[in-house]
Amino acid sequence: MYIRPFKVEQWMNEWETKAVYNLGETCVDSLRIDELLKLCGEDPAEYLRKLGGVRLTYGHIEGSPELRRGIASLYGGIPSDNVIPTHGAIGANYQVIMTLVGRGDNVVCVKPTYQQHYSIPESIGAEVRPLQLKYEEKFLPNLDELNRLADKNTKLITINNPNNPTGSWIPDETTRAIVKIAERVGAYVLSDEVYRGISEGGEYMTSIVDLYDKGISVGSMSKVFSLAGLRLGWIAAKDMSVREACLARRDYDTISCGVLDDMLSALALGHKESIFERNRTIIAKNRAILDEWVEKTPCVEYVRPTAGTTALVYCRKNIASRELSIRLLKEKGVLTTPGECFDLEGCVRIGYAYDSKQLQIGLDKIAEMLGEI
Repeated sequence: MYIRPFKVEQWMNEWETKAVYNLGETCVDSLRIDELLKLCGEDPAEYLRKLGGVRLTYGHIEGSPELRRGIASLYGGIPSDNVIPTHGAIGANYQVIMTLVGRGDNVVCVKPTYQQHYSIPESIGAEVRPLQLKYEEKFLPNLDELNRLADKNTKLITINNPNNPTGSWIPDETTRAIVKIAERVGAYVLSDEVYRGISEGGEYMTSIVDLYDKGISVGSMSKVFSLAGLRLGWIAAKDMSVREACLARRDYDTISCGVLDDMLSALALGHKESIFERNRTIIAKNRAILDEWVEKTPCVEYVRPTAGTTALVYCRKNIASRELSIRLLKEKGVLTTPGECFDLEGCVRIGYAYDSKQLQIGLDKIAEMLGEI
């Protein structure tokens, strides 16, 4: 079975550790363990003492009750039994696609998006029909085009909300229209929601499982929870047949998540508002820095991100995105992600939710480089 190289992951593997100013990071500034414990109202020394007595068994194979309740609390009304913990969101996407999609099916997939959503179906012989998100449409799905692409052979429609790399957020009325199209053809809708949870105004962000019985949400502790090192994600679905099918496959490639990952994730989910308050402040401050920089830098433009932690910045220079990103790293110490990793050109992805000082210096160095080209 051939699968295309995973461009964005290979890029990060090659270059991330070489950066001085990391504008490739997509997580909100990652928490230390002692910071997490303080945010959750725990005494770090006492908690770590108790942790010393934890036996490192497989633990709860399907996730502890505390963890599953915490994940379920992120949605508008699903029970904890409808949640499956996985090894990160990358494990969740893999589980869903490999469970539901077979050779000869077709998958309608928004692009740009995380490459799993189109390369995995391609690798197993499914037909992938891309739904290209466009700058002039604010990187939102074109419903007429989706309606044309979806037919009776469409097994899965996959969206990414908030979108990586653009930072767009699909309005509820558009999501409802996507559901109507999925209902017409009997398709599942997989929504990769790893950046969901922190809105600009603090309001609840609707999930696909709130709107569609055949909707499947994927999330993780990595991006908006600042806990990528826990390597814990999940699948949430109303349709219990999806749950049972995914659990059956999970026995072959997961068994269970780590006991410590489960414990710390459950703790964080139980105090999610404290983490979200911290991270909302970071995102708002850094998004303003990015917005001001785009406004004052003459050769760049973007669709302002409304959610998530990433933005797709277009540079009006005659240079390939990979060449620009390599020059930025080697000459200025700044890590970005080239648009090429998302099958795009003329742009780079910037992660803006890390350190504010690094972000400002890195952006200024990008402007400096663009002035030299």
